[in-house]
Amino acid sequence: MSTGARGAVEIADAVRARRTSAREVATAALAEIEAHNGALNCFTRVTRERAHEDAARVDRLVAEGRDPGPLAGVPFGAKNLFDVAGVTTLAGSRINAERPPAQRDAAAVAALRRAGAVLVGCQNMDEYAYGFTTENTHYGPTRNPHDRGRVAGGSSGGSAAAVAAGLVPLSLGSDTNGSIRVPAALCGVFGLKPTYGRVSRTGVALFAASLDHVGPFARSVRDLALTFDALQGPDPTDPACAERPAEPCTRELDRGVDDLRIAVADGYFARLAEPAALVAAERVGRALKATRRVAIPEALRARAAAMVITASEGAQLHLDDLKRRPGDFDPLTRDRFRSGALLPASLYVHAQRFRAWFRERVREVFRDVDVILMPTTPYGAPPIGAPRATMVAGIEVLTRGHLGVFTSPLSFVGVPVMSVPVADAGPLPLGVQLVAAPFMEARLFRVAARLEADGIVAAPVASARG
Repeated sequence: MSTGARGAVEIADAVRARRTSAREVATAALAEIEAHNGALNCFTRVTRERAHEDAARVDRLVAEGRDPGPLAGVPFGAKNLFDVAGVTTLAGSRINAERPPAQRDAAAVAALRRAGAVLVGCQNMDEYAYGFTTENTHYGPTRNPHDRGRVAGGSSGGSAAAVAAGLVPLSLGSDTNGSIRVPAALCGVFGLKPTYGRVSRTGVALFAASLDHVGPFARSVRDLALTFDALQGPDPTDPACAERPAEPCTRELDRGVDDLRIAVADGYFARLAEPAALVAAERVGRALKATRRVAIPEALRARAAAMVITASEGAQLHLDDLKRRPGDFDPLTRDRFRSGALLPASLYVHAQRFRAWFRERVREVFRDVDVILMPTTPYGAPPIGAPRATMVAGIEVLTRGHLGVFTSPLSFVGVPVMSVPVADAGPLPLGVQLVAAPFMEARLFRVAARLEADGIVAAPVASARG
């Protein structure tokens, strides 16, 4: 079994017990990346020297009888919008490639390294995180490990695909309107978008500051929980980070779900999707004995308002480059940012006012339920280079943009959401979202652990990784 095919918990236990060394694990992971990344294009930069340095530090702590951390020797990758000391932070762009290397690691990268994890590389993404497919004009598309003719999802496509392919057991991604959950679903892995402000974004190239989240990918619930526990907590260097102590989720995994009120989302979240996506959500609901149905009011309007805020905030970050060197952008990204720059301030203000109203409506829903279930994406991974439009339920939708139809209303108000991969959902992976009230990630992990134990969700290493 390859190192990447082993889970984080298994690797860390073996390193601490000296059944293997962090250096051996890192060397094997780097070999896996060298063997398969050419076919998948998950990594834009492999940090071999850093990986060996990190591994040597872990092995030294083990040899000295000191605690190397809960992720001792576990290889991980980071979306290339996370700062990595000595590496230029691309954020999927051509323009950023000309900038100097980062001086220090992003807070999330540093947190995983403090926990003993070993950074092996930086991962491909949509330019400036503006997309759902990782069909990057400058660095090439990331290919889905389950079918290399299809997209991996985005914008954290390289991060999700690397985990699905078994190149690494863990990755870091970011989520503005679904950029963790969409690739997690399309690649068949677990992905967590925590509560807004739960994980520090210091050292991350932001896309839309009031919407951006940082979170992990993994192939098991326990690995995801272990990683999230290492990431969460207050950070005074990030003004958006909540001053709330970490609340470990690994200790919640065996509590069961009998005391949780679980419901399936109806209305907006049960329309404009292919039957297989809706069936996957129903299957998860039956497994959890979720007989209740809930509707989240005005979700369609929430998605529209989220798009206004995303476009406006994103455009403001790139105005100078849009004026000076428009030809260096991906044409689609450039046009979206230009449109955002032209939005009137009154529309942005109106969207923010609606956001405050919608946040209260979501809170009201969670007074009566603890966890809500809904599809992650409306269909499985489209082909790379798919046509602009797709017919769903007799209605023409934008093939790429519609991938976020069920994710963006939830990012809009910052609630925690986990995408779980439904076992045997069909020829292509499909995910289901588990949604909870703010700072209630532990409930998501309890539900996911039960589903995993019952065989309803699973994330095996992809068989077509190349």
